[in-house]
Amino acid sequence: MSDIIKLLPDHVANQIAAGEVVQRPASIVKELMENAVDAGATKIELIVREAGRNLIQVVDNGIGMSETDARMAFERHATSKISTTEDIFHISTKGFRGEALASIAAVAQVELKTKTKDAKTGTNIYIEGGGFQFQEPIQTAEGSSFSVKNLFYNVPARRKFLKNNNVEFRHIIDEFQRVALAHEHLDFELFHNDDIVFRLRKSSLLQRIIDIFGRKLQPLLVPIKEDLGWVKLNGFVAKPEGAKKVRGEQFFFINGRFFRSAYFNKAVQDAFEGLLLPGYIPTFFLFLELDPEKVDVNIHPQKTEVKFEDENLIYALIRSTIKKSLGIYNVAPSLDFDRDSSIDAFMQQKPNAGSFKAPEISVDRNYNPFMEEVSAGEKIAMTEIYQQNIQAEPSKINLFEDEDFDEDLMRLPNGYWLFNRGGKTLMLDLGRMHRLIVSERNAKKKISNERHALLFSLEYHMNEIEKNKFRSIKKYLPELGFEMVIANDNVLRIDAVPEGLKETQVMKFMENLFDILEYKTEDEFMNFYRNQWNKIQSKSRFDFLYKMDAEQVIKDFTELGFPEYLPNGKRCFIEIPLEELKNKF
Repeated sequence: MSDIIKLLPDHVANQIAAGEVVQRPASIVKELMENAVDAGATKIELIVREAGRNLIQVVDNGIGMSETDARMAFERHATSKISTTEDIFHISTKGFRGEALASIAAVAQVELKTKTKDAKTGTNIYIEGGGFQFQEPIQTAEGSSFSVKNLFYNVPARRKFLKNNNVEFRHIIDEFQRVALAHEHLDFELFHNDDIVFRLRKSSLLQRIIDIFGRKLQPLLVPIKEDLGWVKLNGFVAKPEGAKKVRGEQFFFINGRFFRSAYFNKAVQDAFEGLLLPGYIPTFFLFLELDPEKVDVNIHPQKTEVKFEDENLIYALIRSTIKKSLGIYNVAPSLDFDRDSSIDAFMQQKPNAGSFKAPEISVDRNYNPFMEEVSAGEKIAMTEIYQQNIQAEPSKINLFEDEDFDEDLMRLPNGYWLFNRGGKTLMLDLGRMHRLIVSERNAKKKISNERHALLFSLEYHMNEIEKNKFRSIKKYLPELGFEMVIANDNVLRIDAVPEGLKETQVMKFMENLFDILEYKTEDEFMNFYRNQWNKIQSKSRFDFLYKMDAEQVIKDFTELGFPEYLPNGKRCFIEIPLEELKNKF
């Protein structure tokens, strides 16, 4: 049998290795921006074309590189950050593996222009598909400029799997925001297809958050701060009004590095227990400072997942500090915020001392304060009234006069309804059913451009992304019934809205319109507009408290044929398997 094992050519090996580092354009943005931060830059510009497919350029005013360093930077495993394996556990910079530039150069056309402070001339290097093309002296500004062009031009199979520009640019914005939030003392700018998206000047953390996410978030932010010596926590959480149903504005940082943690997310969610509607996620910007030896950032190629030595203690710190701050700012009830000294002693003990069990409160759920001052006979009567008020008794209703059967209908505490239909017991989501009803009705109507003028104009404070979005959709808004104009800087003044849109709904409706990154066609915008219009006119399942309203929805839904699914695939109802329930007893 002939030998079949062979060494891969360098350019093939490099392209395969690049797959770990360069997953999409945003991966390059992350690497280059973090390199600029490590280079001591005070100003960083990110210039992107076609969501990074054609160009990603990062320009910084950092220390720059010498002629030799500029060439060495593109060699695999070349780094200035570490010398031994042990150095990994003391790292305080962003990157350290020495793979990024070599990986990027393997799948793109890369040009570097760089100059140190004392050098008379700079260095210009051009690499294409991992192959060195030329290096020459050049007159250039102090710092570095990396230009990455035609990503994956030599790996068409990977280029083809990139998402559309909307999705890829959304990922780029995510990476830009993460670096900008972690370094509020630096200036950042982001350009896309020659349009300015962000221009951020050095500021406080609070101002940086507002500059990125808009002034409307400012009154909702609650400061978070705790220092236990071995670990520090600071940042902001938004009040419950700032919570959303989709993830996006949840940021954890460790020593200035963004990371993800489902475990710590749960700590924040637990701190908001009882304050949020089901399905809502709190908004937060939280920064941890910890000895680098107690954090392992080397478990994921993108370094977005990290491992902590003392995650149980940090979990407790996050949860308790947020609850404390919510209480201080009257968001949640609080009895006493002067911590017991024994708790402080425990939290400041040497880490790795083990986890602890949260205190439990025993509640007598049978206690009734009204029972103490009434006679025994009155107790029985009062108990019956109390039970009638809290228990939803099934009621017999005849929804269809031509049908010779009764229907059972009962509301559950979680907002769903139980309904007997055709010998089957169903659990209904009346919110989804109502949305489908509204959608079908609106589909038969022509969009009206009737409007009503607002007695007092509304002001919507836009961030830079929303400001650019408004420019792209403003031509459609007058024919839909809106009158609005950018009054000053990033303030959108709304003078009139479509008939049927309540003033209390306007701000949420505008947020929804700005939620999608870019509309390519008028049809795409109109479809999204209809969808948001249907959504804002629809009720949630928690809005249906009375049987008469539920009955009407069921009647209207039956006229649609009682469909099981929404167009997006979500169920409107499920069947309760009664036979299986019997086996539970």
